[in-house]
Amino acid sequence: MTHASRPATILFADLCGFTALTETHGDDDAADIVARLCRLTQAALAGDARLAKSIGDAVMVVAGEPASAITTVFQLAAAVQAEPGFPALRAGLHAGPVVERDGDYFGATVNVAARVAAYARSDQILCTEAVADAVRPLAIAGVTGLGEVWLKNVSHPVKLFTLEDSRRADAAAEFDPVCRMRLDLERALARLPYGGRVYHFCSFNCAQRFAQTPEAYIPTK
Repeated sequence: MTHASRPATILFADLCGFTALTETHGDDDAADIVARLCRLTQAALAGDARLAKSIGDAVMVVAGEPASAITTVFQLAAAVQAEPGFPALRAGLHAGPVVERDGDYFGATVNVAARVAAYARSDQILCTEAVADAVRPLAIAGVTGLGEVWLKNVSHPVKLFTLEDSRRADAAAEFDPVCRMRLDLERALARLPYGGRVYHFCSFNCAQRFAQTPEAYIPTK
């Protein structure tokens, strides 16, 4: 049976450093955070956007209108940033034809959106040219081109753009370098100096792990 395709905007969002968080804080805490992410996503849905599914530490949102997906991701990012003890979010969006079967969605548009999300850094929202072109006239987001990049398992380079919520300016965030949990610096339980700066930690366990092998948790330049 052939299923007709229809246009949609696909949003994938996941939690940075989730594997490290699971290893440090355990499976129960990780499961609680994923459940909370799903609830935050449901609360952030805008317009005709809907939560299609969750996959591990990621959520997939489908919208008919690009504005709905973009408003959703901005509201989700703001909710995650306000959530105490939560990892950072990253997200990717792409628009194009999709095929729906039993409430799930398939096709190249879905695959590219997932790859765009995987390419994003912590606290970064990326989109393809199809989404950028749709959002520019709406004046709901700042759009900055990054040029063409090669994405895993995509046969051609893809133009990527950053999206920033034009209604809010976020303060720089601090993360536990071990579990990648977002921190309120005033409530950090431990601090350690290393390499000319001070690192903050959500727990004494994370601080101890860092003290033993700090080079394992510092990004190489």
